[in-house]
Amino acid sequence: MTARATAVLITICVSVLSASGASIRVVNGDRSLALTDDDLQSIPQHSITVDDHGKKVTFEGVLLADVLQKVAAPRGDTLKGDALAQHVVIEASDDYRVTFAIAETDPEFSGKSIYLVAKRDGKPLSEKEGPFRIVVPD
Repeated sequence: MTARATAVLITICVSVLSASGASIRVVNGDRSLALTDDDLQSIPQHSITVDDHGKKVTFEGVLLADVLQKVAAPRGDTLKGDALAQHVVIEASDDYRVTFAIAETDPEFSGKSIYLVAKRDGKPLSEKEGPFRIVVPD
């Protein structure tokens, strides 16, 4: 018997378009989509309060799963079989990268939520921290 490896890569890249705006590019195979902050505002927004190095802060943004759904990433009932071998790589404009198994990004499957946020305590993220940030609450 020959084992078959399946690894589909879904990539999210953050890039600064100009001093006044930024976008993310979401790629799933041959599906690619650029989303600006305005586009992200059309996705259901969430507010989460977390402990950030001993200080309570509130972030505002969207579920990563909702962003991935825009490029038909598996979720819910479609997240089974070979789809479980997929992973998501998030790459920041400074080349920092993080990888999640696709199952980790689905709150129904993992029981946890991962957020793509653009605001901290009601204000846009600082230049050092933003324009977008991934937040994974405990």
